[in-house]
Amino acid sequence: MTLSTLSALSPLDGRYAGRMTALRPLMSEFGLMHRRIQVEVEWFIALSDAGFAELKPMCEASRGYLRSLVHRFSEADARAIKDIEKTTNHDVKAVEYWLKARFKGHADLEAAAEFVHFACTSEDINNTSHALMLKASREQVLLPALDGVITKLREMAVAMAEVPMLSRTHGQTASPTTVGKEVANVVARLTQARVRIAAVPLLAKMNGAVGNFNAHLAAYPDFGWEAFSRTVVEQRLGLAFNPYTIQIEPHDYMAELFDAVTRCDTILIDWSRDVWGYISLGYFKQRLKDGEVGSSTMPHKVNPIDFENAEGNFGLANALLTHLSQKLPVSRWQRDLTDSTVLRNMGVALGYAVLGLDSLAKGLGKLELNTAALAADLDDAWEVMAEAIQTVMRRHGLPEPYEQLKKFTRGQPMTRELMQGFIAALALPDAEKTRLLAMTPGSYTGLAASLARRV
Repeated sequence: MTLSTLSALSPLDGRYAGRMTALRPLMSEFGLMHRRIQVEVEWFIALSDAGFAELKPMCEASRGYLRSLVHRFSEADARAIKDIEKTTNHDVKAVEYWLKARFKGHADLEAAAEFVHFACTSEDINNTSHALMLKASREQVLLPALDGVITKLREMAVAMAEVPMLSRTHGQTASPTTVGKEVANVVARLTQARVRIAAVPLLAKMNGAVGNFNAHLAAYPDFGWEAFSRTVVEQRLGLAFNPYTIQIEPHDYMAELFDAVTRCDTILIDWSRDVWGYISLGYFKQRLKDGEVGSSTMPHKVNPIDFENAEGNFGLANALLTHLSQKLPVSRWQRDLTDSTVLRNMGVALGYAVLGLDSLAKGLGKLELNTAALAADLDDAWEVMAEAIQTVMRRHGLPEPYEQLKKFTRGQPMTRELMQGFIAALALPDAEKTRLLAMTPGSYTGLAASLARRV
């Protein structure tokens, strides 16, 4: 069987392949090779600027040519590296050999070829490459997708700020809110979650086989290797330098990043379930799409599939991200290889998170408010006014206000007439009675509207 979207083992490369186009070039093996070339090139150019007698500074033409290998890196180039790997059985060495082969015909580069991968262990190249992959994915895919959802939710919060809605604490009727305020709650949570994702520094190291610059000092014992390495990592690659490592960068920042994404996904699972429930209650309708089928046997059905898909994919993302954050910081002694195969699944974990965001955005775009259903629910829940009445009774010193309302309302069907009759019989000032009699479940929403608009 040939590999295609139908035969792909992962649905990210099968059923959902079209929705992974932005992430695939960044987090695939192609993306890893691309970043490895970038790191090798920048390390090589930096060495040429270091002032070593054996390595002259690269001319501008050679610098431009080397960086063009990064900018124009293609699938054909990646396949060529894979062909070399069949012989080396080592993926990073294959990158080194491929890069050296590109030096042919450039005399100054050929003369300096042995400074490619100079004093580096494979993990010097890998950890920086992984950090660059995560940096690009965070900036170009993950945060923009999250921002799109936050923007849509913020628009909903403001537009629906004054639309009253019955709350349902413990699944039971409760003090009213507004649709916009409930959406605003999610916006506030996601805004903080985004801050945490964006704030995680992406660390990298280039310090040799066990983190001590052993080989570097063997070759050039009087050179300031730590400062040089920091410059390459921070100024040339745009990452944060970690001076204390074993053979690998310990991946603590990855755990922090993946935990931050997990927290965000958990908020979105919560919201997906709430919207699913609101659709079930009829508070939201879903715009119909011609030709779409909700059930193979029940023609009437319009299922909340986008929110169900979002919930499922955020759950998958969290399962993988949690394993990554718990496993990656653990490495036996100065290095074991268990992180290597796990790291190859970063794109899968983030892919499910991006897929969840895409499904959620699609679902939100289909929602239409059903104000009639919202109003009917409120008008059928006059018992929620008991909170307001007993609180005003407390203010004016009436006896056992809570107990009176409990006896009057609990387990009893409440109507406007019954509730207003109870208010009319209270020994309250006329102004207070008038104010309470004017209240309805739809108007008893506190600061909900202003809080929603403010978000």
